[in-house]
Amino acid sequence: MKKALFILFVFLCVMITHGQQHMLSDQAEISILTIGPGASLNDSFGHNGFRIKDIAKGTDLVFNYGVYDFEAPNFYLKFAQGKLNYLIGFDYYEDFLNNYISQNRTINEQVLNVSQSEKQKLFDYLIHNYQPENRRYLYDFFYDNCATKIKDVTNISLNNSIQFNEPKDFKQQTFRELIHSNLNRNSWGCFGIDLALGSVIDKKATPEQHMFLPKYIHEFFENATIKRTGEPLVKGSKVIFKKIDTPESINFFTSPLFIFGIIGLFILFITYKDFKNQKQSAWLDVTLFSLTGIIGIVILLLWFATDHKATHQNYNLLWASVLNVFMIGQLLRKKTSAWFIKYLKFLVILLCLLTLHWIIGVQVFAIGLIPFLIALGIRYLFLIRFYNSKFLLHTEIANSMQITAP
Repeated sequence: MKKALFILFVFLCVMITHGQQHMLSDQAEISILTIGPGASLNDSFGHNGFRIKDIAKGTDLVFNYGVYDFEAPNFYLKFAQGKLNYLIGFDYYEDFLNNYISQNRTINEQVLNVSQSEKQKLFDYLIHNYQPENRRYLYDFFYDNCATKIKDVTNISLNNSIQFNEPKDFKQQTFRELIHSNLNRNSWGCFGIDLALGSVIDKKATPEQHMFLPKYIHEFFENATIKRTGEPLVKGSKVIFKKIDTPESINFFTSPLFIFGIIGLFILFITYKDFKNQKQSAWLDVTLFSLTGIIGIVILLLWFATDHKATHQNYNLLWASVLNVFMIGQLLRKKTSAWFIKYLKFLVILLCLLTLHWIIGVQVFAIGLIPFLIALGIRYLFLIRFYNSKFLLHTEIANSMQITAP
């Protein structure tokens, strides 16, 4: 397979170098392939590609965007910063097909109703895009991914004459709702997304913006028309391969809700013991303040130190307070400062604001956090009561010492 791809790559490069055009015959067809979701997180949203089929020329290729460039320098750092360039790739149709069949993923095909000149223009665009100096592009999950490229390239080849119509029973959703529709809300993948991505993805996506998901490329293309003629954009659709239904293995005992539920119960148990014994388990508070502070720093870096647009305005900072890291010293002092009690009250207010943000829809948070946040709020209330009592006791002792002093 690698040898065949290398030969094809050399062939395309030679054509481009000598300025030759691979002319499609009048039997050529260009279609959109839509791949259903896969098992892993990065496959959960599906995939799209262009199929170029020309029986007369013996051509049957698939071009697709969103290919990782693992050879890029500082790959993981650039990925984290949102500065990683992705690639346009191609494959033989048969290899492409067999790859996704082996993954048990549904494959749909839609043949485009375009003229010969438009087919040629689209094919030439793809070949030009595949040149080494052109094949890299800055990826954006919502606005420039494997699906949006299909829409954009098709629009270019048809001189922006496509009329995208809303599918039947279409319901406008937020970007986060669209992500959730492809994931189990109580999965670690969804948990990580809800933790890392901010309130900017809780706004309603326009109908056309829904096409950042491959399944909406399929639905909107199926209902699209060509403005100048009124004809449908797709002249034929078929299911090439239908996923074989298999039972999903979902283990609740390893899910975020269960794990954080156990953590929350543990925090409540220690808090109850501390309340009964009128003491403080400082090790627990140091752990909680360290954990929430570090998570807050990471969220803050994702917001201000990266090019990811979706990580902006992340109100997870309402519970993951960056300032908590700097308050650890107060937890270990024998005599607590009065202002620290006010800070604890401030943390409780932030948790109340988080709840309000969630209720009115400013930002939706990970459901796995619910038991942890409840336990965290109760722990803060206990600390306020504990430190208030401790502070009053110190004050009374100090006053009595002043009265008894000669």
